[in-house]
Amino acid sequence: MKRDEMTPDLLKIGNRTFHSRLLLGTGKYKDLAQTKAAVDASGAEIVTVAIRRTNIGQNKNEPNLLDVLPPSQYTMLPNSAGCYAAEDAVRTLRLARELLDGHALTKLEVLGDPQTLYPNMPETIKAAETLVREGFEVMVYCSDDPIQAQVLESIGCVAVMPLASLIGSGMGILNPWNIQLILERAKVPVIVDAGVGTASDAAIAMELGCAGVLMNTAVALAQDPVLMASAMKKAVQAGREAYLAGRMAKKFYGASPSSPTAGVIASTRA
Repeated sequence: MKRDEMTPDLLKIGNRTFHSRLLLGTGKYKDLAQTKAAVDASGAEIVTVAIRRTNIGQNKNEPNLLDVLPPSQYTMLPNSAGCYAAEDAVRTLRLARELLDGHALTKLEVLGDPQTLYPNMPETIKAAETLVREGFEVMVYCSDDPIQAQVLESIGCVAVMPLASLIGSGMGILNPWNIQLILERAKVPVIVDAGVGTASDAAIAMELGCAGVLMNTAVALAQDPVLMASAMKKAVQAGREAYLAGRMAKKFYGASPSSPTAGVIASTRA
């Protein structure tokens, strides 16, 4: 995929643009200082916030995430993690918009059960319809079903976010073919969400042509979260460059010399 080298390679979500294609969650770190250090090392401009688990002002006497990650420096992406019904997800994201002074960009999650955290697609679609109607810019966690992704895009979601594998599993992209099907049809950014375990997983997502990667557990539960955040930054950048460069074609075998042979004196035998 060739592009004009003078044109910045920006991630566009709705009417917003970003330089970083790595989105980072803010949960599961040992404290807010480590959260900030990891976010800074990742280069992420968009940080996700689980409204049901993280204080951004709703609990006045608790440490506030916004004190270390101020909205003036980072784009907050409040999410409805922990919601299992459309009504609960909508209520949670309305609260987030109020706490963030009318901030419309949001990540919709409606989960199917507490064990797998797999998306409940009927409830997800129901919530997306309500949120878009109310003026939210909805980025939506979904299954890797290309038909469901098209439905969400047709509703008006600004990004679709299929899971690579189950949330927190670290299993990487288990079905790259479905992700590819979604990419071929989508006109909005496709951002892999959930299941990334290490840097190579992030690079593969980007090499497929995804617009970005969202992760939390892979960084927060690494033995060195800050170092892993730095590794993920490099992996996303490398995967994106590889996609733009266009890989060589795969062949069953390819016994062609790397060096030119034209004009080389052939050996002779007596």
